[in-house]
Amino acid sequence: MSPDGVGTRRSVSPMAPPGVYAPQEDTELLAGALSDEPVPPDATVLDVGTGSGALAVAAARRGCRVTAVDVSWRAVGTARLNALRAGVPVRVRRGDLFGPVRGESFDLVLANPPYVPAPGGPSLPRGAARAWDAGADGRLVLDRICREAPALLRPGGVLLLVQSALSGPELTVGHLRAAGTKAAVIRRRHISFGPVLRARERWLRARGLLTAADDKEELVVIRAELPV
Repeated sequence: MSPDGVGTRRSVSPMAPPGVYAPQEDTELLAGALSDEPVPPDATVLDVGTGSGALAVAAARRGCRVTAVDVSWRAVGTARLNALRAGVPVRVRRGDLFGPVRGESFDLVLANPPYVPAPGGPSLPRGAARAWDAGADGRLVLDRICREAPALLRPGGVLLLVQSALSGPELTVGHLRAAGTKAAVIRRRHISFGPVLRARERWLRARGLLTAADDKEELVVIRAELPV
């Protein structure tokens, strides 16, 4: 039996067809933070930018009441299918960030947003790139989460967010503290550059986001708790 007491449910690796963000190191890092979070079995959980639904399914396996949101119809369908394959209930909604859950509140919000700095000016990313491209500073969605997520937390509620060190974790922590939460980095991991960072490595170095010595990307998980 698993440590969360739901060993009777089958463990199924999530599917991620082309165009849907597949679980990667950032998903794994955030899943580890989720497993450490002492949420009660009936907690209400929001997984925003759910992609394949991997984190939503992980929360549902703990008995939580889970809502998953993604702007991509393909991701919405994939998350629904993965919840069905895992045998757990997940309410999946299509929409832009917190739009589909306005007026609701949650005990826990999970966020693995796009956070990779991208060249090309202020134009919004399209297609699969919406899962990782986040403007020149990588904060196109992060700043929105900092502004809007605290209002969705119940007293004592928690936001768990994963991002790259390239997109200013100190800014995220500062914004979340300014919004009234107790925020801090709780996990870190260095990973090899993936295809996206390798493709824009020269641009990142020219902007000073990577030094000449940097050969790995640092990922962090930020935890923000709303006081009771």
